[in-house]
Formats: sequence, structure tokens, C-alpha cells
Amino acid sequence: MTLTFAQAALYAGALFVLFLTPGPVWLALAARTLAHGVTAAVPLILGVALGDVAWSLLAILGLSWVVQTYTGIMVALRWLAVAVFALMGLLIIRHADRGIEADSRLNRKGAWAGFVAGLAAILANPKAVLFYMGMLPGFFDLTALTSSDIVVIAAISMGVPVAGNLMFASFVDRARRLITSPGALATTNRIAGSLLIGVAVIIALT
Repeated sequence: MTLTFAQAALYAGALFVLFLTPGPVWLALAARTLAHGVTAAVPLILGVALGDVAWSLLAILGLSWVVQTYTGIMVALRWLAVAVFALMGLLIIRHADRGIEADSRLNRKGAWAGFVAGLAAILANPKAVLFYMGMLPGFFDLTALTSSDIVVIAAISMGVPVAGNLMFASFVDRARRLITSPGALATTNRIAGSLLIGVAVIIALT
């Protein structure tokens, strides 16, 4: 395995910052947990996480081929990652007080329906793979990844959202007050946006 602990930790930290940005999944988790308890939110959480794993693997495999075919492109991809994080951070800060729109697909009743809805919400979003393609080169040397490295990256891509969403569901009463308060939502978004810009700076300097 070629991955260092620092690389894995930075990647996991960036994913966790993204999790902290309120969105439709938060609302769906809150609604499911308030109505039926934490167990009702687990299928949705697993569906979303599995979709994240699929997109991260697709991005790794696709980018590995590109990097091997076109020498020297890793530098350009790394700076693309810097731009992606910086732009995301700025956009989140700019729209910090914008409300969250609920996604009805994420609120279907039943365990299987919840799992499929979470999976479909990720897989049906082409922006997800573009996000991973713009992010992964900033953290890892794709030309040196081994099968063990890819397994670790996939595990982090799944583990961070699962842990974060389970934690959110467990404290849903407090979290519900946070996402429904415009002032608290704006503060959370500004902090998350600033942290994403910080990740971009770290990538640029290392």
C-alpha cells in the first residue's frame, strides 16, 4: 500500500467537511428518524454511501487510465482539485443563507424504498462523478495506487458519510433545530465553506 496516513486523514477530513454542509439528505434523515427512529434512516444512509463508493471507484479507474495515457496530466488534475475545493467553499459562503429544498425521492416509506432512493439520488447525479474526478487527484498520486489503496479510498468514501449520517440521525432533534434556523444554517455554511477553501490551500502547498 502506498497511501500515507496523512493523505487518508486529509481525504477523510474533506469528506467530513462536505457532510457538515446541510442538504436534502439531512432533511430526509431528520424526517425518517423523527417518524420511525434511527433504524428507519439506516437504509437511506447505506444507499447514499454505496453510491459514493461507486462514483469514487469510477473516478479512480477513469482517471488512472487518463493519467497513464497522457503523461504530465497529474499536475493539471491536482490544480483542478484546488480549484474545485476553493470554488465550492466560495459558493457555499456566498449562498450561506439559502434554504434547503427537500427531495421527495429520499423520503419514500419502507427500508428497501429508502435504500433504493438513497442509491438513486447519488447515481442519478452526474455532478457526483465530476466532484470525485476533481477531488481525488488532489489527495492521491493516481499513477501509484495499488488495489489495497483503492480499497482504503473506497472504505473512506463509504465510512465517512455512514458515520456522519448515523451521528446526525442519533442527534436529530438538535440537528433539526440547526437546519431550520436561518441564522444557524448560515453560520454552518460559512464555516464549511471556509474549511473547504482551507483544504484547497493545503493541497496547493503540499
